[in-house]
Amino acid sequence: MEKRTFAPRERLDGEIAVITGGTGAIGLATAHRLAALGARVVLLQRGDPEAAATALVQLPGTGHHAVRASVTDSAALQAAAQAVERDIGRATLLVNCAGFTRPVAAADLDGLDDALIDGIFATHWRGTFAAIRAFAPQMKATGDALVVNVSSIAAFTGLGSNLAYAAAKAGTDALTRALAKTLAPQIRCLAVSPGVVDTPFVSGRDAQFNERVGATIPLQRVGVADDVAAAVVACCTALRYATGSIIVADGGRHL
Repeated sequence: MEKRTFAPRERLDGEIAVITGGTGAIGLATAHRLAALGARVVLLQRGDPEAAATALVQLPGTGHHAVRASVTDSAALQAAAQAVERDIGRATLLVNCAGFTRPVAAADLDGLDDALIDGIFATHWRGTFAAIRAFAPQMKATGDALVVNVSSIAAFTGLGSNLAYAAAKAGTDALTRALAKTLAPQIRCLAVSPGVVDTPFVSGRDAQFNERVGATIPLQRVGVADDVAAAVVACCTALRYATGSIIVADGGRHL
């Protein structure tokens, strides 16, 4: 039980952090913050690992890796988990950032076609679950591990890029709470929920959109990827005596 004191910490030396969607804006921002605190980072992404080479060399510290796997391919995730444990060591942190979306107005029922719905749920809900399922055995064996799921305030506001995205993120929050109970105490599960974030994730959101929406947010700007990354780091360091919680980092957008 000594390893599970859940005391706050300032450094992440010795931790191995796997980040799905690791070459996306939020994934890379999170990688930089975790690496700066001493963690060894594994960027898990569906593209060629060579494409992540530039990102890897820019991370602070050493011992970082890229692994190729799509979160919609459970067999590939299992293989990736085995490769991480065999070649790098047991993962202690899993940050689920992988995702995609397409803007469809909530009132446009026909615009939200079945293929888009299925794709969003396969990536955001099933993919998050499958990644946890693949890495949970080795994480549990460490005795003190953490899963952070990147969710969205769309999960509880019902507003977002489209209704399927909002529903999938609501499912992510439910998954976070359920696994916080069933995987404890060896694995804590938290979610970070941003609002509007200035990244290419949602097409059609330009500087004018960000300025217009930012003026309506209590903190007077839209989020940036590093805001989300900082919240993930807080889950790893300051918020150690927390599990099953949804950490909102949206500048007050949901209010």
